[in-house]
Amino acid sequence: MVSALESQKHIPFPPTLFRIVRLARIGRILRLVRAARGIRTLLFALMMSLPSLFNIGLLLFLVMFIYAIFGMNCFSKVENSNGIDDIFNFKTFVSSMLCLFQVTTSAGWDALLSPMLQPKKACNTSSENCHLSSIAITYFVSYIIISFLIVVNMYIAVILENFNTATEESEDPLGEDDFEMFYEVWEKFDPEATQFIDYAALSDFADALPEPLRVAKPNKFQFLVMDLPMVIGERLHCMDILFAFTTRVLGDSSGLDSMKTMMEEKFMEANPLKKLYEPIVTTTKRMEEERCAAIIQKAFRKYMMKMANYALEDRSHSPVQVVYNEDLSSSGVAKGKVHYD
Repeated sequence: MVSALESQKHIPFPPTLFRIVRLARIGRILRLVRAARGIRTLLFALMMSLPSLFNIGLLLFLVMFIYAIFGMNCFSKVENSNGIDDIFNFKTFVSSMLCLFQVTTSAGWDALLSPMLQPKKACNTSSENCHLSSIAITYFVSYIIISFLIVVNMYIAVILENFNTATEESEDPLGEDDFEMFYEVWEKFDPEATQFIDYAALSDFADALPEPLRVAKPNKFQFLVMDLPMVIGERLHCMDILFAFTTRVLGDSSGLDSMKTMMEEKFMEANPLKKLYEPIVTTTKRMEEERCAAIIQKAFRKYMMKMANYALEDRSHSPVQVVYNEDLSSSGVAKGKVHYD
């Protein structure tokens, strides 16, 4: 994509700037470092706060818009002095917004207010209503209270609330990162995205997962306890394995059903074309079949060996009868047939 954009000559900005987006992949490394759990919690809290921060930003823009219009009507004729200059003034809407943005950071608002309190430098015209100190004081004090003490602190409140939520979720046995790592490992065992893997590959897949979803080898007996459903061809579906591994970690907790519903909804969003299947057997029944087959094979081999021994014993104890033919050969040697009774 970047190389295709670089070939375009009419683009007003360097296409190589798109390469900066790749730096976001660095965040994937944080999943592998357990010591970075706190950083991942902060990033998760920030991501959760973005929708609310956007709404608060719109509210702040609305407040700034109203005060910018009011400032243009009241302070557009104030002479340049102290904080009022050719850039920061109330003569235009853009410059008024710049002034209000500066006041929002609680920096320099006194320099903007100072020229409005000086009666000699009040106006550059003969109008009597171009400058009123009482209006200026009310204007700046009310804006600072609304923008800085209320709206800006709402940003902090939202971030802190989401940080507390993220901290509580990070203390849970399972989190979003664990499910994402599950799908990343799944891609290695199912590169064609069939949503199924063979039963023979289940042991290696479970051992390749990171903690706490990992089921270390030997794990055949644990699959027997999970009772995983299988379809034709001894294949297992992705969600069935994830549900079973999640139940193994969480046990019979109260929020297990809701978590399963949430995982299935997210899976359907990522895979809208979920393949329908009808399980015909489970890992428990599959293990029972293997055990029964092994017992039957062992009994059959034992039976065959027993019959072979009986045959050898019969041959060793049976009488031998030699029947000579009446016809003699030209060499005078008798021909005989041996019969076992």
